[in-house]
Amino acid sequence: MTEKPMRRKVDLTDPRALRAYAHPTRMTLVGLLRREGPCTATRAAELTGESVASCSYHLRMLAKYGLVEEEDPGGPGREKPWRATADATDWPNYSDDPAVTAAAEALTLAVAENYFHRMTQAWEAHHRLSREWREAERFTDTTLYLTPGELTDLGARIDALVAEYAVRNLDPARRPEGARRVPYLQVAYVAPESGPEPAPGSAREPAPAARPGEEP
Repeated sequence: MTEKPMRRKVDLTDPRALRAYAHPTRMTLVGLLRREGPCTATRAAELTGESVASCSYHLRMLAKYGLVEEEDPGGPGREKPWRATADATDWPNYSDDPAVTAAAEALTLAVAENYFHRMTQAWEAHHRLSREWREAERFTDTTLYLTPGELTDLGARIDALVAEYAVRNLDPARRPEGARRVPYLQVAYVAPESGPEPAPGSAREPAPAARPGEEP
């Protein structure tokens, strides 16, 4: 049977789908299927430490909203592998629908908490890496003054650079010797202003420069 190609991304706009995906086990399962390829609920349980029953339940919930699907669903009754339907998940930063906005914001917070947990685990193991990898890892920040258009353009330019390496994700043959899986986070947010918002076109006194690691 010819393997069905994976879409580039799945867009979540239904508040029910957004809330469903915010569960940490479901995010873990989707990430697992994207990284390791199709696997059964039993294998997913072995890799995640969850029970088979838990993995089966969460995979069915993910399938309900189009994030995963069974391979060969019409085949024999043996346990079937599950596969991710897309290489990435996207959801709106803004919506006129308050229900979508609330669900999207909750999902973003859940993803941020998941990233923080995984990053903490990685940093606790940092000392076991080779010197070359320890020096290559990045943990830094800076503050920029940008317009919405400039921030959008900067994100697009970074995305284009990252895409040059992202083609290796689904094709191991493209990975050079010594390559390892490196989650690369991109976070840019508008810092809360102190006091009332300035009127359009007005200037505000510049804030003191922030030192690395001390974003105000």
